[in-house]
Amino acid sequence: MTIRYDVFVADPIPLNVDEPVPNGDRRAFSPLSVTLISGQQDAVLADPPLTTAQAEQVAAWIEASGKRLTHIFATHGHGDHWFTAGLLADRFGAEVVASAGTIAQMHRNVAIRSGFWDKLLPGQIPDAPVTATTPVGNRLTLEGHELRIVEVGHSDTDDTSVLHVPDLGLVVAGDVIYNGVHQFLVESKDGGRDAWRKAIDTVEALHPGRIVAGHKNKDLDDDAGRTITQTREYLDTVDELLTRHATAIGFFDSMLERFPTRLNPGALWGGAVALYA
Repeated sequence: MTIRYDVFVADPIPLNVDEPVPNGDRRAFSPLSVTLISGQQDAVLADPPLTTAQAEQVAAWIEASGKRLTHIFATHGHGDHWFTAGLLADRFGAEVVASAGTIAQMHRNVAIRSGFWDKLLPGQIPDAPVTATTPVGNRLTLEGHELRIVEVGHSDTDDTSVLHVPDLGLVVAGDVIYNGVHQFLVESKDGGRDAWRKAIDTVEALHPGRIVAGHKNKDLDDDAGRTITQTREYLDTVDELLTRHATAIGFFDSMLERFPTRLNPGALWGGAVALYA
């Protein structure tokens, strides 16, 4: 039996924020990667998207695959990686799964939803009760192939995990690894970036050939070596430039100079404000 993976990248969506990014961009949510791992008949979905409209696009994509969706997996608790899990689970009769730590963070994101997520995207996010359970041994099986949930600790948020598919040489990395998109730095203070580096080390130790980043430029490939190196380089540059600049705008401008092709400078600006708060 053979398995494969495919990636749907949901395009950036504008946020309900009037103030532009200092470089003039409108504030937007970064592109989101949704991964379908499929066998001959069945499939597992990793990291369902954020909005109802995005979920409709993903549902049509799943239906076009002709596969029976058995499980929906979330890498971490940020709502953009699971708020439509229940909607898609009901539609396809699938089970929502996550690590125990991720489930705890899901509850935290539900608690802050009205003051954060719904303000950014009013009326666009479906009801999202936490229905995920943790599979025995953090393992799933897809037509005889093992899918392993690997807990990696803090990356761009707490209690994150990745999905390792050894038979594909694949890691679905959520926000541990980024691919051509500015990284979310808001939760990277107080040792957060060092913890993130340890999470990257854990992913690298799995020896993947391909990595699906939770936020990726859809024009880029999934080469594991490149994406690991570039995610580390970004964090190292953050550490360097924080020592050189006294203000968030100085840091922001220098990061843009270093990474001019990364998507969504608004994500970088949000991180800069938080780091200099």
